[in-house]
Amino acid sequence: MSANEHIEPTPLEGADSEPSTTKTTASGQSPEEPESQNGAADTPPTGVPGMDWYIIHTYSGFENKVKESLFTRGEAFGLNDRIGEILIPTEDVVEMRNGKKVTSKRLLYPGYVLVQLKMDDEMWHVVKNTPRVTSFVGSGQTPTPLSADEVNQILHRQTTSAEKPRPKMTFDRNDRVKIIDGPFSNFTGTIEEVNEDRSTLKVMVTIFGRGTPVELEYFQVEKEKV
Repeated sequence: MSANEHIEPTPLEGADSEPSTTKTTASGQSPEEPESQNGAADTPPTGVPGMDWYIIHTYSGFENKVKESLFTRGEAFGLNDRIGEILIPTEDVVEMRNGKKVTSKRLLYPGYVLVQLKMDDEMWHVVKNTPRVTSFVGSGQTPTPLSADEVNQILHRQTTSAEKPRPKMTFDRNDRVKIIDGPFSNFTGTIEEVNEDRSTLKVMVTIFGRGTPVELEYFQVEKEKV
């Protein structure tokens, strides 16, 4: 499913001579220390009090249609007061386009929708028979509600991605890449290390005939076309 985009969602060698051991950043400065990542607190999640959160599986690409249909069917069956919030978790991802950082939204869990319900047999059938809904996530006809901690973890990931968007592209060690931003633009090299927590790569490039490791952010490189 394509996401709506706006301009302001992993794993990154070659020289004839022995590589230098000096570590260089794209800015010429020492890299910043990674930010601390606090887990989601085990406190009551957002939503309507007295209702539980459930996950439903949908056709991929129809998450928003399902959300609309649930509210419409709730009204038609007189069950609106038993349907709380409906959440389609997304994350912000960033990439370089034409020399500019572009931030867009990407589904965290394609094909899944979180819905807050006051569950009983009638509600189960109304939701289960909603067009493009395939099933509840759970065992048999007794869907298991999410715990407060599970919901908070999802909300926490969504919030932190908005504060610090993740790179849209993913990388692996030994990938060949081209640098597209910073003082090493147009150099090519091979990824030696990938730091997923900081979204940085150590890329071995050849500078003045010597292999030199350069630390770059994900958005500063692109994979070479094979």
